[in-house]
This record gives sequence, C-alpha cells and structure tokens, in this order.
Amino acid sequence: MSLVRLNIKGISYSQTQNGAYALILNEVDGDRKLPIVIGAFEAQSIAIALEKEIRPPRPLTHDLFKNFADRFDIVVKQVIIHKLVDGVFYSSLICERDKIEEIIDARTSDAIALALRFKAPIFTYKNILDKAGIYLKVNPKKESEEQDSILVDDMVVEEIEASIQDNYSDKSLEELNVLLDEAVNNEDYEKAAKIRDEISKR
Repeated sequence: MSLVRLNIKGISYSQTQNGAYALILNEVDGDRKLPIVIGAFEAQSIAIALEKEIRPPRPLTHDLFKNFADRFDIVVKQVIIHKLVDGVFYSSLICERDKIEEIIDARTSDAIALALRFKAPIFTYKNILDKAGIYLKVNPKKESEEQDSILVDDMVVEEIEASIQDNYSDKSLEELNVLLDEAVNNEDYEKAAKIRDEISKR
C-alpha cells in the first residue's frame, strides 16, 4: 500500500458538536483534504505548535512529551494514519532510539500534535484517502490570501461537517446506548461524544 504525505491545512470550530474541532489535512501532491474531528485541548495544542509566536508559560502535555523524549534521545520520525474504522482514524508514531525503531499506537490528534513538535512528516495510506478524502471548492485567490491563517472559512466548515457527520439518525435509542458503551470501552471518546449528542437530540 502506498503512503501519501499530508500537510496541515487548518483547524475549524465544529458548529454541530460542542467543544469539537475539525482538523483539515491536505494531500501534498493533490487536492484532497482529510477532515478529522478532534477535541478542544488537542486543537489548542496543535494551534500553539502552528503559531510560532505563542509560547505557553508552562509546558503543555505534548510539550512535556517532547522534552521527555529529547532528554532520553527518542525521536519521532514520522506519523502514519493507518486505519479508519466507523469514522475514527487510528495512528502510529514511528519512533527511534539508539537506531532501534519502535511503533507506538496513538490517537490521531495526539500524533499530529507531536509530529508538529518533532517536525516529523505525516502520512496516510492511499486507500484511506480514497475512502475519507474530500474535495473542497475553495477560491484559489482567497486561499493564497489566507495561507497564514490556521482557522478555516465558515463555508468550508459546513462542507466538511456534511462530509464527516456520522449518521446515527437511523439507530434506535437502545442501539445508540450500546454503541456509546462500546465507544467508551474502546476509549474512543470522539465517537462517544457524537453518539451522546445524538442521544441528547432525541
């Protein structure tokens, strides 16, 4: 399976999910975008890493991990988004210490926050991009003007939300509660939040 390199396009606030953000990754040699729903803390951590001028007075969790890794000569070489199941992305950190490579499982939002701090490239497999990648109709002039902004245009947000919204409307309350328990047991809190929102709507 061939790997596709991704860059970070920006972050948008989710209109439909309280406290959630959409992280938009851009295909390096193409026009597809990969939108990923992340939590507020991870969005803040990624935004701080993107904005070079912002330096928190005390290290955030991802900064602490970076300091710890630096102290023990551990390098994150790359991040691979390797699996997509029920709208949830799974990622791995490819780390190296003393020329020995290790693969560590990570939430995608944490993996990307760390990739930024280690200046490590982000990849996904072509089949994942084929399945979840979307084309956004963005005005090229406007895009070049907003190149320095990490926040994404509202119309783009609506388009992203339409493409990543999991459809739980056809599920009964009983089925939703079972799915919620499964998501919590799997520590898939992003999915659990979506299901909880759907239950609240009922």
